[in-house]
Amino acid sequence: MYSSSLLPLSVASSSASLLPNDFFTRISQFMLFDSSSADNEEELKKLDEKIAYAEENLGESEVHEAHLAKALYFIRISDKEKALEQLLLTEGKTISVSQKMDLVFYTLQLAFFYMDFDLVSKNIEKAKKLFEEGGDWERKNRLKVYEGLYCMATRNFNKAASLFLDSISTFTTYEIFPYETLIFYTVLTSIITLDRVSLKQKVVDAPEILTVLGKIPFLSEFLNSWYECQYKAFFSAFAGMAEQIKLDCYLYPHFRFYMREVRTVVYSQFLESYKSVTVEAMAKAFGVSVDFIDQELSRFIAAGKLHCKIDKVAGVVETNRPDAKNTLYQATIKQGDFLLNRIQKLSRVIDL
Repeated sequence: MYSSSLLPLSVASSSASLLPNDFFTRISQFMLFDSSSADNEEELKKLDEKIAYAEENLGESEVHEAHLAKALYFIRISDKEKALEQLLLTEGKTISVSQKMDLVFYTLQLAFFYMDFDLVSKNIEKAKKLFEEGGDWERKNRLKVYEGLYCMATRNFNKAASLFLDSISTFTTYEIFPYETLIFYTVLTSIITLDRVSLKQKVVDAPEILTVLGKIPFLSEFLNSWYECQYKAFFSAFAGMAEQIKLDCYLYPHFRFYMREVRTVVYSQFLESYKSVTVEAMAKAFGVSVDFIDQELSRFIAAGKLHCKIDKVAGVVETNRPDAKNTLYQATIKQGDFLLNRIQKLSRVIDL
């Protein structure tokens, strides 16, 4: 089973990881250290001595490295607050924009591990402001992955899909998850946000995705069976994907929402080909019972997700596609009425 994102942050390549190799392993195994232990106090004393020596005798680069070493040690012993404080202190000793960006990435990694999305949001904005001062393309591309993960974790799947797709050919962010996980997230977010033409161009036929698609259980069947309208095979793969989504710490909070969105997309695609179709034929196409598909459609129709109606007597589903022009006309009238009401209220205030 695909579980490379079981942990919030995983290291796929030690050479690419910003943090020490044992950081994620220690956290994931809940080997949390007591920050007041004698060993830690002794190590912190040594780090303070190195900082003092660097500030008195060495240059700015050495001072930066000494402060950074202390920040990384606080990360190792899982002292989040002191790690963040030390990272800020290190930033004050840093001149280079690139090095400041690296400090933001350390903070983002820590924030993602603790699922502190407020901290993630603040540091993404901070990183964007730093890029206005300069910064290389490699770090800009890495930031896209961090922002994409944040958008996905906060249910902004549309923006997440766009950022992940932009990162496929330039991915180097192995410090948070491996390339296979990026493809996993890209397919899942794209299938509910892109139209068929865009999905075909950017995902189904993308060579970067095709090279690893088969390595992730159920993902190839999930994507291709949906695109090829093999609905019975799709539901079979969908069940396998559901188990993997449950195991992902960022997707699990949105599990029920995502499952509804996927079913809405696939039912809409099926019904788009028909003006009317029997419930029995639809159930057979999806490999489920008539009662199941009847309950599913009833729920989505009531929620306004599907534009159709069920004739229970005849056992037929009749599509009722919305008129885009009429919808736009009604929305314009409604907005116009609202604007006129606001103008009338404003005119009364001015008259007074």
